[in-house]
Amino acid sequence: MRILVTGASGNVGRLVVEGLQGVEVHALSRRVRRDLPSGVRGVVGDLADPESLRGVFSGIDRLFLFPVPETVERVVEMACAAGVSRVVTLSSGAVTDGYDTDFHLPVERAVEASGTEWTHVRPGEFALNRLWLWGPSVRRSRVVRDPAPEEAWYPVHERDIADVAVLSLLKDGHTGRAYTLNGPALVSRREQVEAIAEAIGEPVRFEVVDPRTAREEYLAQGGFAAANADFLLGFEDYSGEEADPEGQGLVAPVSVPTSQEVTGRAARTFRQWARDHAADFA
Repeated sequence: MRILVTGASGNVGRLVVEGLQGVEVHALSRRVRRDLPSGVRGVVGDLADPESLRGVFSGIDRLFLFPVPETVERVVEMACAAGVSRVVTLSSGAVTDGYDTDFHLPVERAVEASGTEWTHVRPGEFALNRLWLWGPSVRRSRVVRDPAPEEAWYPVHERDIADVAVLSLLKDGHTGRAYTLNGPALVSRREQVEAIAEAIGEPVRFEVVDPRTAREEYLAQGGFAAANADFLLGFEDYSGEEADPEGQGLVAPVSVPTSQEVTGRAARTFRQWARDHAADFA
């Protein structure tokens, strides 16, 4: 069996590459990689440019598909024409909740319409968001500035996402399923900071600031924080429309689906995630 992993340099894709055992793995990235595991073949291509993918799908049996909605129909057409028989998509829990109609949902629909075997992996809030948002201030001054210390959700470990994707690629019984994945416990932002402090072995102070102050800091920080500041702080909704940051926050459900329903293993906690990323915060 030969499996192509797209988005192989990403936070989930690289773990899917690592987790695939006993098969031939091709890892697609936009540039040459020198850090792939032994036995993995690196291939260069860009999902946003289907012409760059000519020949990439030759001999591929199964595909892990990173979401690029603008070109997904052509990419899936090329994959199926080359003989790909199963596609596992990296999607979003926002599709399950009905918020995502123009990004991940079109990818899912294109794959389903192709007639190939499919599975959708729909993670909720990534625990990694905390590293991308809080990492710089924790490393610099051991402080997190946030307007909502008691707001809570079920952050999911990226390894749980990858585990479900690997299982769906390798094993039968997952065709036609959409797996929504969350963390195993409701964790407030204050509790998340406490877990990070415990992981690095040093106190981390939680400083409550108003949403506009937090937005200014995220915009100055750049990268993921700047790109997502308005949405994460409530200045815009999922569709990009203007919203009130002082409005009602999300009401967390009592329980949510996790990777355990798919893998049979307990989903990783936020504290475990913090320990796994302690060096990134230090």
